[in-house]
Amino acid sequence: MVIILGLFFVLPIFMALWVSLLHWDGQSNPFNGQAKFVGLDNYRSLFTQDGLDRTLFATSLRNNAYYVLLTVPIQTVLALVLALIVNQRILRARGALRTAFFFPSVTSSIAVSTVFLFLFQGSGAVNTALSWIGVKGPSWFNDPRGVLSLLLGALGIVDPDHPSGFLADHHVMGLSFFDWLSGPSVAMCVIIMLAVWTTSGTFMLIFLAALQGIPRELEEAAAIEGVGRLQMLRHVILPALRPVIFLVVTLGLIGTWQVFDQVYVMSGGAPGNTTLTPAYLSYSDAFDDANFGQGAAIAFVLLIIILAFTVAQRFLLRERTPRTRRNR
Repeated sequence: MVIILGLFFVLPIFMALWVSLLHWDGQSNPFNGQAKFVGLDNYRSLFTQDGLDRTLFATSLRNNAYYVLLTVPIQTVLALVLALIVNQRILRARGALRTAFFFPSVTSSIAVSTVFLFLFQGSGAVNTALSWIGVKGPSWFNDPRGVLSLLLGALGIVDPDHPSGFLADHHVMGLSFFDWLSGPSVAMCVIIMLAVWTTSGTFMLIFLAALQGIPRELEEAAAIEGVGRLQMLRHVILPALRPVIFLVVTLGLIGTWQVFDQVYVMSGGAPGNTTLTPAYLSYSDAFDDANFGQGAAIAFVLLIIILAFTVAQRFLLRERTPRTRRNR
């Protein structure tokens, strides 16, 4: 097993790390000296050198950050709520409900993305249903403006089409503060809804298994003491689920930072690169632009981001034991 993992997992990682230090078009052998060695130039073009590469990379980071900030909490809370519902012993047809909630998770992501693409077209089922209640649906995949900027514009605080002032005049990695803070685009919100719908069922099963592992004596003792449902959830269930919550959030962070197939099928980064993600940008640089060194560099930056978030999350969700005072 160690040999297999090393051959098909560890070794390719080091090979890709070497490719990230090259200017390689994929047409030659990168390990015999035919490709040009450029050192850290691929990484510099992403962070320090003005140009399209840095702007696109910063845009992808902004888009993916909003995707993570919205998807992970929503899918975690929704999965826990669904698990609490189907774990009720007095609930009828629990098996049917579990199957219904879990079904989207086992459906092909490409198929689901295609269905969502048709549902959210300008004349699709979603806008048709909104028209029945007198609401004009947006052009889901053609509006590059962020939802936060649209909300602030509706309140008259900012002009989404012509931003000015401090937010528009200061930049980070080629993007203005307004671009960083404008929120996810309408198209990205559709992808977020799809991700929540397709992943909550899997995490529901993980929470359900953990809930069924909680000793019934704890719940019965709390009930005898007159503890309400909210107090039971806060003081009994959630502390018992701490390791499982860490697992679910970790899996959610990894999956959301690696989002690719939904973007590939539904938008290709459009409109205006507002659904572009680092994973899709890595693929596009390597296979569309024949710049495999740049694509590998983006992949390794993404790896560092995922590791950093995992370590930070482990620190925040760690078990905290009270310190004992030493007697002098």
